[in-house]
Amino acid sequence: MITGHLTGMDGSLFGLRFYDIYTFLGTLFLNALKMLIVPLILSSIITGVAGIGDSGSMGRLGGKTLLYYMITSLFAILVGLLLVNLVAPGIVDGEPARHIIPLPDDGMDIQTRVEGRGLGDVVEVFLRMVPPNIVSAAAEGKMLGLIFFSLLFGYFMTRIEGSLSRTLYDFWQGVFAVMMKITEWIMLFAPIGVFALVAKVVASTGFDAFVPLLAFFLTVLGALAVHFLVTLPLILAVVARVNPVRHYYAMIPALLTAFSTASSSATLPVTMECVEKQAGVSNRTTSFVLPLGATVNMDGTALYECVAAMFIAQAFGLELGFAEQFTVVLIALLTSIGVAGIPAASLVAITIILTAIGLPVEAVGLILAVDRILDMCRTSVNIFSDSCGAVVIGRLEGEQDILQQPASRPADA
Repeated sequence: MITGHLTGMDGSLFGLRFYDIYTFLGTLFLNALKMLIVPLILSSIITGVAGIGDSGSMGRLGGKTLLYYMITSLFAILVGLLLVNLVAPGIVDGEPARHIIPLPDDGMDIQTRVEGRGLGDVVEVFLRMVPPNIVSAAAEGKMLGLIFFSLLFGYFMTRIEGSLSRTLYDFWQGVFAVMMKITEWIMLFAPIGVFALVAKVVASTGFDAFVPLLAFFLTVLGALAVHFLVTLPLILAVVARVNPVRHYYAMIPALLTAFSTASSSATLPVTMECVEKQAGVSNRTTSFVLPLGATVNMDGTALYECVAAMFIAQAFGLELGFAEQFTVVLIALLTSIGVAGIPAASLVAITIILTAIGLPVEAVGLILAVDRILDMCRTSVNIFSDSCGAVVIGRLEGEQDILQQPASRPADA
């Protein structure tokens, strides 16, 4: 962050801009992680589901996973709602802040960026689950369709002749082992990639944008911190009965990668490695819980949507009663799942909430200046919640070795 701030976008050495160097190194690292996503999801879910065995076990595991995701997302939203009501960042000296924080030049372009989006996107999540072409879905990064296909493939792979089933299982187990080895190799370059990605963001945005939006920025960070440092550790301690501190330590490489990439999907290979090798959760659990979580479990995003919508309402002087705030909570919960797979997901979700409570979508322009940094923070919370889910589900499934020993030092990460 310091380097990015000092060099800015114009700093150069021998005619080569530092910003271009950050862009090259960051993009190279991000591309390397994204390269792993499709084969890793396919191999991990197929082997995981095949290892679960009978349909009753799979249904039990899936039910627990979805219940965990819904509960933690709801907790996150309620934390955000409580804090934004207490702090009221949209009110400055007793007046709405809309005149103090003017819309940026591209504020009126919000309409075109979210044109055609609405609550229908939440319903269409079910259509995205069943892609007409699985190869096309993989190429376009449509993770929900890929996960659904992998679940079906893994389940029915155990319902065919024994020798054929064994051959397929050995093949996919081999693919998964290779993908984890490649992940370990790519993670050797994580310090360089993380450095470049963060330096690039700070070089392009600077710190000036935070001044007029400082109250909003700190409110979001505070709410994320409460969920990250209080809610999730309590779930680990009370439900899973493990030491939360050990889990934080185990997840350091994944948290840094999530912060720098701002992508749960791109961080998935690192998350799986940390949860399996550092936290000690079985492949059976991680291969089912984590790919699903990277697509549909968005605690940090749901919290951010709620706080952002409430902040904009306050900035426009709109008093929201219990019914309107309940609407915000409900839509934030639904959109954090259903809209997560489309471009500018948080932006789209916030505009859906604003429309529901009667505010213009252009109002999203109020928060664009600090959205990128907050995106990095909320992605870290997203993947940490996923990892906590794997620990909780693993313990509920009877696994005894999870986080029972201090995590080994995350070398080279």
